[in-house]
Amino acid sequence: MRKQPAKLSNSERIKLNIPTLPGVYIMKDAAGNIIYIGKAVNLKNRISSYFNKDLQSKSAAIITAMRTISYILCASEREALIAEQQLIRKIKPHFNSMWKDDKSYPYIKFSVAEDFPRLTLTRKKINDKSLYFGPYPQITYIKKLMRWLTKLFKVRPCKINFSEQALPKQEKVKSCIYYHTYACHGPCLGKISTQDYKEKTKDIISFLNGKFGTLKKQWQKEMQIFSDNLQFEEAKDVRDRLRAIANMAERITVSEISLDEMNASISRTNALEELKNVLRLPKVPVVIEGFDISNTQGTFAAASMVRFLNGVADKQNYRHFKMSSQGPDDFAMINEVVHRRYAGLLRKNAPLPDLILIDGGKGQLAAATNALTRLGLNISLISLAEKNEEIYLPEKDLPLKLKKSSQALRLLCAVRDEAHRFALNYHKKLRAKAFLP
Repeated sequence: MRKQPAKLSNSERIKLNIPTLPGVYIMKDAAGNIIYIGKAVNLKNRISSYFNKDLQSKSAAIITAMRTISYILCASEREALIAEQQLIRKIKPHFNSMWKDDKSYPYIKFSVAEDFPRLTLTRKKINDKSLYFGPYPQITYIKKLMRWLTKLFKVRPCKINFSEQALPKQEKVKSCIYYHTYACHGPCLGKISTQDYKEKTKDIISFLNGKFGTLKKQWQKEMQIFSDNLQFEEAKDVRDRLRAIANMAERITVSEISLDEMNASISRTNALEELKNVLRLPKVPVVIEGFDISNTQGTFAAASMVRFLNGVADKQNYRHFKMSSQGPDDFAMINEVVHRRYAGLLRKNAPLPDLILIDGGKGQLAAATNALTRLGLNISLISLAEKNEEIYLPEKDLPLKLKKSSQALRLLCAVRDEAHRFALNYHKKLRAKAFLP
């Protein structure tokens, strides 16, 4: 009988797909933000180290936030070093920057001097016999990590100060929801001793120090002992911890990118940042929607809506519209298509774009503004006139002119040109269809 191949875990598949060559690796969070860039003489060995052995505490901080890893192959270690330095200088990832400056980033504090230690966040390290881990650059991830550790080890989440000899008044804590939902061992109710509580939570220290490999071996032995002794509840708790460590690797994917692709990504990021600044937008325009009209003397009128996500054409979310407006009236058609598009999004309670771009000048901009006003929407809106690439903004008499070398202008032109192409193609289809026998 033919032996079936062993099923590989996600982390094992990751290791198989990584070359043993020099290169640069780029780590991103769930939102696609680059959080760390590093170089390696052997990419496979370096990236694998994040999954199968104990880490330094700074690497443990990265892995809590990481979701994807991309890598760039280089011809040599020297080339990898140069590429790494260039990318860090351009992108300034959170973790790379944190370890070079002296900003006040938060620490995780584990109050081991207390009878029943707690996990808290602080920006100051003081001599109070507590253990401090970090610092960490992004507080959102660290808050999630603390909630996860609190739940995993059933650390008391309350802020009540008490000791084993001086428990709080029972009428104050007897209805504690954490204890009654099995989220806490109940030290405030005298349900666990200091010694047992500290024994059950001591592994938090190893975890925050990045000792994942050590913990995995230790917990596997503990789970077997609990099972052999029929201590099934304790065995289940340890099993959950093992699954948690495994999940940290399972959620991460790895892919190869080229240096050209990386540089293109940087250019798009710079263009979006420049757009935010020159247009004085409230936030970076991650989602841009562009509109254009195409018709022949008012006949076969078609409108297009193209969508760019992070500076890249998102063609799955393009839309075209057959116009009901009559006659060669571009203003009326712009008003109609903008109103139809965002009235539809409002009905579906769908997300709105960060920026709307209209192909045209002040008249087209005014028509689009009127449509948004009727819908009660306040979305950043501009128009781009093709003749001199002038940018018109609502309530501004004079257009904004950017240098031809501006990355922001290049992106706006790309959106405008794509909207024009898409509208023209649909207009041609309508015209051709009309003349079919």
